[in-house]
Amino acid sequence: MIVMKFGGTSVEDAKAIGRATEIVRGRLKEHPVVVVSALAKVTDQLLAIARSAATGDSKTALQLVEAFSQRHYEVAGELLAPARFTQLREDLGRDLGALNDLLRGISAVGELTPRTTDQVAAYGEILSSKIVAAAFSTRGLDSCLVDARACTVTDANYMRAAPLIDDTNERLQKLVAPLVDKGCVPVMGGFIGASKAGVTTTLGRGGSDYSAALVGAGLSAERIEIWTDVDGMLTTDPGICSNARRIEVLSFDEAAELAYFGAKVLHPATVLPAIQKNIPVYVLNSRNPTCEGTKITARAPKSRHMFKAIAVKKGITIVDVAAPRWLQLDGFLKWIVDAFARHSVSVDVISTSEVSLSVTVDTNEGIPSLTAELAKLADVKYEERKAIVCLVGENLRRTPGVAARVFRELEDVKIHMISQGASEINLTFVIAEEDVARVVERLHRAFFSDRVSDMAA
Repeated sequence: MIVMKFGGTSVEDAKAIGRATEIVRGRLKEHPVVVVSALAKVTDQLLAIARSAATGDSKTALQLVEAFSQRHYEVAGELLAPARFTQLREDLGRDLGALNDLLRGISAVGELTPRTTDQVAAYGEILSSKIVAAAFSTRGLDSCLVDARACTVTDANYMRAAPLIDDTNERLQKLVAPLVDKGCVPVMGGFIGASKAGVTTTLGRGGSDYSAALVGAGLSAERIEIWTDVDGMLTTDPGICSNARRIEVLSFDEAAELAYFGAKVLHPATVLPAIQKNIPVYVLNSRNPTCEGTKITARAPKSRHMFKAIAVKKGITIVDVAAPRWLQLDGFLKWIVDAFARHSVSVDVISTSEVSLSVTVDTNEGIPSLTAELAKLADVKYEERKAIVCLVGENLRRTPGVAARVFRELEDVKIHMISQGASEINLTFVIAEEDVARVVERLHRAFFSDRVSDMAA
């Protein structure tokens, strides 16, 4: 059994869903379970609609829903024969009516809570899974719709719910496994779940990848396929460097580092359930299904190259904390860490000495209140418009002189921070945002220009 997840661009319209149908048809002997995202951009549209309703502008919200509804009806109409479309339109209409009622309620109270945000956002996957399941059936695949909310059990941390693994696995074995055994192709929405009380939740943005990994782990899948609109994970962002190339194989650790530090193809949490069950994950292109994509495994084979990829994370702020009065006193780091936790400011990169600390954060919301507290006992300053550059590769563990080779290429670039993680598979440094393009292009040319294959000879 395999799990196949199709992202928003892979189900964005009738043509894309048609391609997905043929890809699944080619995997029927492997007993696929299909997880789908909302149609491309739909989640953003739903959240915008919810915000309009919360301002009391129910008229605008309902007008936006009308356009949203029409898009789904048009996609379904292109895919289905008239009789089947009429049947599905009634089903979709009930969902859209419930969405309208929800928006009216939001408008009446003038408040958008995390709980109602999840209820609104869930409609993207609810609708897309119904359309895809119907399209499969019309095209000769024995498909069966599964409501993800009946399978993915989570806590009640709305907008970023955590799955309850044991409960989810039990539901998957009870509801989905028998369908696979009967030769059916289960189709379910990603991103969404429900609390034990049955209230709709979401796993956070990008959560459809996570959903697929949870399903794969819960059903002990042979592999998990993430179908998107690129040929796999690339050596860097092609928007920055046009010579970016496909990575053939990554370890789970490498993929997690790249995802955390800016690679957008894969959601960081996706790898976690797969790691626990040692299930390989493939990142594939639904527009180019013959491409082998990127394979992510617990341990990648030895590469002939020092680095696998360069990730970039912009919008970074450096916070510098210096407290000479703490010299030779215990508790400096604990005091700093506790302050960051109290203000819900998470840290990406850290560099420290006995009485000073520099960290990077990717949000500015909690920084003013955080620095005000820290300033009571330390000198604090922060610098915005910075970027993290992270070079990742398992070979860093075994290669001397890595930093020297990297920074030799950047002699004229101001480096604000340098860090190498305990895993020894990444070298990370911080630069000004304006330097990102030239730095990445220079490093990519130095370390990737002669690349033919990742695999060692």
